[in-house]
Amino acid sequence: MKLKASLLTLASAIISQAFSKPMARQSTSFVKADGPRFTLDGQPYTVYGSNSYWIGLTGLTTDEMDVVFKDIAKSGGNTVRTWGFNEATSASGSYYQLWKENTSTINYGSTGLGNFASAKANNIRLIVALTNNWPNDGMGVYVDQILGIGQPHDYFYSHPKVIAAFQTYVKVWVERYVEEPTIFGWELVSDSNHLVALGDEGWFNLPNATDFAYDGSMGIDFNTNLAIDTIDFGTFHLYPYSWGIGTLSPMTWGQQWIKDHCNAQTIYNKPVLMEEFGVHADKNQTVNYKNWYSTAIDCGLSGMLIWQAGSNLTSGLTPNDGYTVIYPDTPVYQLEEWFSAQLKAVN
Repeated sequence: MKLKASLLTLASAIISQAFSKPMARQSTSFVKADGPRFTLDGQPYTVYGSNSYWIGLTGLTTDEMDVVFKDIAKSGGNTVRTWGFNEATSASGSYYQLWKENTSTINYGSTGLGNFASAKANNIRLIVALTNNWPNDGMGVYVDQILGIGQPHDYFYSHPKVIAAFQTYVKVWVERYVEEPTIFGWELVSDSNHLVALGDEGWFNLPNATDFAYDGSMGIDFNTNLAIDTIDFGTFHLYPYSWGIGTLSPMTWGQQWIKDHCNAQTIYNKPVLMEEFGVHADKNQTVNYKNWYSTAIDCGLSGMLIWQAGSNLTSGLTPNDGYTVIYPDTPVYQLEEWFSAQLKAVN
């Protein structure tokens, strides 16, 4: 299941000709935004990797997590985007927050907030989404648990009790990891060290546009949000097949979508990350991904995270939603390795 737009913060051109070298991290410094690029220790840091919403949520052992992160690192990945929320009503399995009688208890243990050591051990940075906009996860749970089932979803943004509960949850994450450089950034909250983004799908609101992704009908204005001072970098998603794009071929439409977000990166002088993109296995993944990776490199996008990572563990395959790239012996995985090598050769 793909992540939806997170929310605006409750607390708080182009990379010279082409991508910079993806870096294997040995540094204890924090990734920073410097104009339209990310940097680490003053050197360009191009985000390259995968999404893995499930890595901390499915009861994996430390050894199994190591396999997943090693598979991603072997493809050239340096960054993984994952969920920092999992709402539970019973204390079993992996969860971050347990709800009972309208109040929540945070799980600080190895099955909760303490389960990210494997990322650090494998030199992987994490972008952590702290909620999402699906009705049965994230925002919807806060509203249902605090105000009662059936209350309007949008109370997440306006009801004082709901806002306070989310702020408390966010504060727990930030205070725990405020000095931890493994955290690349939050979606969404601000602290003194980590970067901030919305985690949105990148919808535009352009005058005279007729395409739903550009005409403002989705309720998001990517350019306006990117201009907010407390937003460090922009994000967008790309799923033209599942979005039902029909005016052009989905692959060609995706090329222009990437270019338009690259243009925004230049105009607003901030990094922009294609943090989710995917094609189902029956839609010729390798052709589409080769086209989109090449487009992103040519226009100087600051990073890309494919949806989604997958590994073959001794306990079986990790979650597969039809987009999943099973490492290491699949054509898309090999394509990722190839593009990682191209990025390293650019400079």
